[in-house]
Amino acid sequence: MNVAIIGYGYWGPNLVRNFMTAPGCQVSYVFDTSQKALDKVTKSYPEIAITQDLNEILKDSATDAVAIATPVGTHFELAKKALEQGKHVLLEKPMTAKLSEANELIRIADSLGLTLMVDHTYLYTESVLKMQQLIESGDIGNIQYIDSTRINLGLFQRDVNVLWDLAPHDISICMYLMQEAPIGVQATGVSHTGSTLANIAYLNLFYPNNKIAHFNCSWVSPVKIRQMLIGGDKKMILFNDLETTEKLRIYDKGYSILPDTDRERILIDYRIGDITIPKIGQGEALSAMVLDFKNAIENKTSPRSNSYIGKEVVRILEAAEKSILNKGQYMEL
Repeated sequence: MNVAIIGYGYWGPNLVRNFMTAPGCQVSYVFDTSQKALDKVTKSYPEIAITQDLNEILKDSATDAVAIATPVGTHFELAKKALEQGKHVLLEKPMTAKLSEANELIRIADSLGLTLMVDHTYLYTESVLKMQQLIESGDIGNIQYIDSTRINLGLFQRDVNVLWDLAPHDISICMYLMQEAPIGVQATGVSHTGSTLANIAYLNLFYPNNKIAHFNCSWVSPVKIRQMLIGGDKKMILFNDLETTEKLRIYDKGYSILPDTDRERILIDYRIGDITIPKIGQGEALSAMVLDFKNAIENKTSPRSNSYIGKEVVRILEAAEKSILNKGQYMEL
């Protein structure tokens, strides 16, 4: 399978490396508007053709697919052109800048029988797969909440707020673990740079049956935290992505409500049991994502990080941005 990489900035080199080492894959082109970036490609991979002419890639019938790693505002036009030329498309997260754009790309891909996938890499990590297995087995019980913190002293983006930059990771994990879309969104955020782009934001997702998810995202934290809590009615999980070997801890902790004749009182019985640390594999998630993309194309199957998840992430982010601009107004989905 011949793949062209569009964009060789922050994430492009990772895509090239993984596609070059994936069985049955070959990077045929790398496109970038920067000659300096293309010179880096030639230095590391002299066998790969480089170009600043996108049409050279799209008109080449030998190119089966393109992987787009450019700013989100460019995703729609690039992906649309590629799909219309019969290319399968892998898009970096978030999928598009607007929900209407995501819907249009899905329509085109479906009508042409092409694979359209979004690179939500976390869905291929051993930690997330283990959490999904624990939930599916019933060991955790029914999920009641997900609470995520993704903060650091990070790079301020010029075109998107902090939620568009950081939250797609955790929203996609939430979508994968919950196996359902939220029914409402509420978000608040502030900017300390004089722009309208929030650099600190808090996002709540509301689900049926009183389930809730909360996301804390910031570019201005003095410490780096990548942590997620998954609360089930049997057990709870702590996912600390910065841990090297003990990323997951399973807490056999919970509570139950005791019956009481006095309806003004709530009696709670707490349960405190063992803490389990499962062994997590060290495989590279991006490599697994590349193979899933290839398999989806060859077998005409839906990849794990499919366009539906990508579209729902954009739907949530778009509603969250509206909520922030309306001072935390609840937005139905």
